[in-house]
Amino acid sequence: MEHTPPPDTRQATDSEAIAASIGDPERFSQVFDRHWDEVHRYVIRRLGPELAEDVSAETFVVAFRARARYDLSRPDARPWLYGIATNLIRDHRRAEGRRQRILAKANAEWVTAPFDESSDARLTAQRLGPRIASILGRLSAAERDLLLLIAWADLTYEEAAQALDLPLGTVRSRLHRVRRKLRRAFGGIDPSRLQEEFA
Repeated sequence: MEHTPPPDTRQATDSEAIAASIGDPERFSQVFDRHWDEVHRYVIRRLGPELAEDVSAETFVVAFRARARYDLSRPDARPWLYGIATNLIRDHRRAEGRRQRILAKANAEWVTAPFDESSDARLTAQRLGPRIASILGRLSAAERDLLLLIAWADLTYEEAAQALDLPLGTVRSRLHRVRRKLRRAFGGIDPSRLQEEFA
């Protein structure tokens, strides 16, 4: 009696799905399904909802067209996708600048929910939002890209280096300079809470 091995239920890594998509383009949908929501949220935060759908879609179109050049030694495509998204966001830099200026001028809205610890955190975020937007607007484009990939996209230093095609040492030193600027702007407060405060 022939023994049939059990079906492979392991989910393909991004690099496996990309490699398979060279012969079977439909397989690229696994990468899309896995990362669309996350990339789309990041683009919304950078450019606002008006441009996010188009820029996010274009990110995956560019990735699909470039899939034959993907470095298959990297099982996770997130840094690659964020790198593409960041390049496309640069094409919309004026829109991002307008968004940062609007956020910087915005009046903090007070919440009417019962005051508890989560309400306190929300109020703090609302008060700081315009200030953070103003500070982000004063960073160089390269500094802002790096900071937001780490703070909003939650990339590691190594992943941010891949996304921006920079040496790891450059990422570390640039981020150190950015954090120093942010600390000064916040009067010595640790800026590592940027992700929570500017959600």
